[in-house]
Amino acid sequence: MTSPASPSVWAPGARTVALVIPTAAVFSASDAWVPMVPDASRPGWWSPPQPADLADDAGRYGFSVDGGPPRPDPRSARQPDGVHGPSQLVDTGAYVWTDHAWAGRAVPGAVLYELHVGTFTSAGTLDAAIERLGHLRDLGVDMVELMPVAAFDGHHGWGYDGVHPFAVHEPYGGPDALARFVDAAHALGLAVALDVVYNHLGPSGSYVQTFGPYFTDDHPTPWGQGINVDGAGSGEVRRWVIDNAVRWLRDFHVDALRLDAVHEIVDDSPVHVLAELSETVAALAVELGRPLGLIAESDANDPATVTPVAAGGLGMTAQWADDVHHAVHALLTGERQGYYADFGSPAVLARALTDVFVHDGGWSTFRGRPWGRPVPDEMDGHRFVVFSCDHDQVGNRALGDRPGSREGGRDLDLVAISAALVLTSACTPMLFMGEEWGASTPWLYFTDFPDPDLARTVTRGRREEFAGHGWDTGTVPDPQDRGTFERSVLNWSEPQDPRRAALVSWHRRLIELRRTVPDLASGDRSAVHVEALPAPGEGLLLVGRGSVTVAVNLSPTPRHMALTSGGRSGVGVLAAWGQVKLAGSTLIVPGRGVAVVG
Repeated sequence: MTSPASPSVWAPGARTVALVIPTAAVFSASDAWVPMVPDASRPGWWSPPQPADLADDAGRYGFSVDGGPPRPDPRSARQPDGVHGPSQLVDTGAYVWTDHAWAGRAVPGAVLYELHVGTFTSAGTLDAAIERLGHLRDLGVDMVELMPVAAFDGHHGWGYDGVHPFAVHEPYGGPDALARFVDAAHALGLAVALDVVYNHLGPSGSYVQTFGPYFTDDHPTPWGQGINVDGAGSGEVRRWVIDNAVRWLRDFHVDALRLDAVHEIVDDSPVHVLAELSETVAALAVELGRPLGLIAESDANDPATVTPVAAGGLGMTAQWADDVHHAVHALLTGERQGYYADFGSPAVLARALTDVFVHDGGWSTFRGRPWGRPVPDEMDGHRFVVFSCDHDQVGNRALGDRPGSREGGRDLDLVAISAALVLTSACTPMLFMGEEWGASTPWLYFTDFPDPDLARTVTRGRREEFAGHGWDTGTVPDPQDRGTFERSVLNWSEPQDPRRAALVSWHRRLIELRRTVPDLASGDRSAVHVEALPAPGEGLLLVGRGSVTVAVNLSPTPRHMALTSGGRSGVGVLAAWGQVKLAGSTLIVPGRGVAVVG
């Protein structure tokens, strides 16, 4: 879709609207103002009375409502001079794509890899990330999931404070760089998922409220006002959301979208906006002739998220399942604070690997009330994305410490065990960038807000947040300190270290087995069986996946495991971390070791 030569704008309550054509990269008193007129065919929309020539300043423009200061377009395709400056027209049809043979890749059952563009490489751009795609292909990744790239205020940040959902953050390379990234990924057989945020906008650089009722006080979020998807004027706001999703999938050839915190998108209208989005995307997939996916992040533990719309659900393709992370992390580290309170035993891990949701209607100690709903027995495990690391679970630790950085790097054994549990699960697995070599670099919370008052508020808020969790606030890095961002950049020399290189090979082997062994490729949760041997205190764990068994030794000393029960005789070692031995029907697993037998 090509941007119109003369942009129009929805401003239903305006008395007057002017198209502002700047004479420079910022709005100024010398800008040209062109009065706009109501569009008779679209109530609330305004257009120039005749095509306007925007070529004099490279297609830059803005709008003034009722004589107010010029503001960027709520549907801006590009913000070349930052989120406060003029918008710029973008001809998305100008890019010459080379992925004509790309048939797509469905989300369920794929191996996902989450990365943050700004810290994935030292350059922090989409073009620099292209240079590392070969590593992901060789690892066995199926789909690269980009954290949000929507334009936000400042140079670096996580991306969840985006304020221009249709524009690609300029420091990452802008829209052309995103097209190049997707095209290059497809050339290597990699699908691309894009993280999008439809529950709120960031605190700096958002001007949509100037034009119409984009926000609502009826459904507040932890980050401020929610997006108005069910109140007065919500029809066009819903269309704004859905058009944004379609833009990435159609114009940028993206294969799936990861929808941030959908539990904060409250919609009391007859048809939930996510259900409407699901049906729109399903129709677009038919039109384009390739699978398209919607991955929901939800804290609700409700399988209705991935239940078809026709059956009363939201129709998402898949959803993140945090409980598997919590169960693995708490068992391997012994941490029990905060939301880990109900996790940590082999029995809870068994429940997570089979039922997906540990909190499926029972009591949640962390929340102080019953939580969630059970997953139907017949629901495919591939509808749930699981992981042992992601940006939240690392970045929301006070020090952003990764498993591979703890105990001076000695926890690489636990990284290997986590990988085995996640990559052999009946769910859809995801890795977080650098996890495959047990990256020692932290992943910290960082921001770059130019407004000094907002910067101080963010710094203070971060420290107060962790003070409530018992952390020494003096050790909490300042999100606004550039060093906090720089420390989070991956060190690509680390995979050359022999032990970390071995961990990369371990991940590669597990992914290979997942792809070639039918029982590991299956999403049949009923075929998953977990048992602790001989007792939980011994640190021995067997996870059965049909004919395959994952044997885990969490203790520091070697353990013998009999593999004759449950039809496990005559097995061979398919993969091992540590000096694993198989003597007849007895498997000897070293301390903090793991083996896949079958």
